[in-house]
Amino acid sequence: MSVPLWQPDDTRIAATVLDRFRNFVNRTCNENIAGFDGLYRFSVDQPEAFWGGVWAFCGVRAQSRGEPVIEDGDKMPGARYFPEARLNYAENLLVKNDGTPALVFRGEDRVSRSVTWTELSDLVSQAQQALNQDGLSSGDRIAAIMPNMPETAIAMLGAASLGAIWSSCSPDFGERGILDRFGQIDPTVLVVSDGYYYNGKTIDIADKIKAVVAQLPSLKRVVVVSYIGTAETVADGLSQAVTWDGYLAPHAADEITFEQLPFDHPLYILFSSGTTGAPKCIVHSAGAILIKHLVEQQLHCDLKDGDRLFYFSTCGWMMWNWLMTGLASGATLLLYDGSPFYPSGNVLFDYADAEKATIFGTSAKFIDALKKSGLRPKDTHSLASVDTVMSTGSPLAAESFDFVHDAIKQDVLLASVSGGTDIAGCFVGGVPTTPVWRGEIQGPILGMAVDVWDDDGKPMASGKGELVCTRPFPSMPVGFWNDADGSKYHGAYFSRFDGVWCHGDFAEITEHGGYIIHGRSDATLNPGGVRIGTAEIYAQVEQMPEVIEALAIGQDWDNDARVVLFVVLAQGVSLDDDLTAAIKQRIRTGASPRHVPAKVVAVDDIPRTKSGKITELAVRDIVHGREVKNKEALANPQALDLYRNIPELQS
Repeated sequence: MSVPLWQPDDTRIAATVLDRFRNFVNRTCNENIAGFDGLYRFSVDQPEAFWGGVWAFCGVRAQSRGEPVIEDGDKMPGARYFPEARLNYAENLLVKNDGTPALVFRGEDRVSRSVTWTELSDLVSQAQQALNQDGLSSGDRIAAIMPNMPETAIAMLGAASLGAIWSSCSPDFGERGILDRFGQIDPTVLVVSDGYYYNGKTIDIADKIKAVVAQLPSLKRVVVVSYIGTAETVADGLSQAVTWDGYLAPHAADEITFEQLPFDHPLYILFSSGTTGAPKCIVHSAGAILIKHLVEQQLHCDLKDGDRLFYFSTCGWMMWNWLMTGLASGATLLLYDGSPFYPSGNVLFDYADAEKATIFGTSAKFIDALKKSGLRPKDTHSLASVDTVMSTGSPLAAESFDFVHDAIKQDVLLASVSGGTDIAGCFVGGVPTTPVWRGEIQGPILGMAVDVWDDDGKPMASGKGELVCTRPFPSMPVGFWNDADGSKYHGAYFSRFDGVWCHGDFAEITEHGGYIIHGRSDATLNPGGVRIGTAEIYAQVEQMPEVIEALAIGQDWDNDARVVLFVVLAQGVSLDDDLTAAIKQRIRTGASPRHVPAKVVAVDDIPRTKSGKITELAVRDIVHGREVKNKEALANPQALDLYRNIPELQS
């Protein structure tokens, strides 16, 4: 009989925020809920009581809450949450004013800083005054090309305090990639860094900034943050530009005025990866971001006042926005910018030990790369403070679950989570009061009516199908920017099943009530008409020491589709007949005969998005002779050339 990898004891369960919330619901709603399953059912069956309870339990700061909790709750899209409420996102994040750290920052081995709660409030006050003096007000857009550093958080909070809309990307984006995003939203203010550090190198972006600014006619102000020490030179070369220090200097810290705004007032514009066309501009509201993240962070991640929250992310990935909300729980945010493997794969664990991280968040690809590197942080680091390891970005293979417990920390909650930029949060994720089973996401997120449906729109008791959400939830986007009639928004999520959110993930529900994500449903393979998730293939082949990484596509062939597997091989390894046979045998025995690729092709690189996700769709287009519409969405667009006119795929 199988046993879970991790099981919380009764003492740990009773100490969780989730269990305190369960008791709170029982007391205030006259319920008798026992365990997570009961609480989850309550959260989707009684959404008004649940979301009202979250508001009260988490102590949302607001001028008013009002009634009802939900208006038009039967409409999806169309439901409105807390329609009478007035609140401010930034006010809910600046919850302390003392000398303890609110932000801790590391920029590779070049920069180390700490910002106290008092200093953070003072700096946000100065930023608010400067932005206000420049005429920035509710509804205006402020864009940023920034590393994950304190000034980015401060500028965002200053903008949010005024009701402005924030949008950001990381400084490694190319000129076209930046303009494809910010060119759609007409920002008034642009905050940029003078450069960044990566893998031990100093990267100057002055020329890129000048080119971008020249093509954003809506800009009235450019603010240049000094990171590599050339901010004054960059600012001198731009009209309407000023350094960050110069921007804040005229304004003495004062009490912050928090504009009290509707719950659904826009806060963020996030962008889809854009590999199949111009990135979608996804508008998320302040109240929805706040309450959704409070559920995920406090109830599902057990985040508490005084905890130290680390999530490795750039400002071009929604996990940065997720991380920022951690301040609302009184947590210290541990910010890191740079390569997670410079000077070695231990750097993030060094940081976690030094700053006593409570939650250590990363990607499935990082865990896999760490495993292949041979490093074992458990043998070299204490990690005594770490209670939870989080993983997202792509499906976490079962073997990676083993690796975390064997080589990072045994007594730790491994919370694999899955959601997306589309909802600025998660559909399924960790549950601190239930067991962790190998290869499985623990369960659905509270308040999310998650299910798996077949192609006919029927729930599946077992097997793989479309991940759907059958009832409304707060963090559905306000809409897409420049989509007045909502047709693009409706087409993205509701065209498959009317009135039901179809997320585009290929998933299954396990016997334990957990979830397995098998990859994107638009990238599923269909040999012989049988749907196969790409993650199922990667989980097998990437365990082989000869293979660094893999990518699978379906190639149209002989009136059907055949599976083609591309592999990046370890140094000194070549793809001969024996290795090809070994790869196929590993997939055959570990997955099924239907998963076995018709062709295995060695490549030097795999194209990926800026957030590190491999992009099967772009490779599929190239193999079929179709041009990729938006190469600027990729971190390494030159890799696409490796997939053109491959002789092995012509026969």
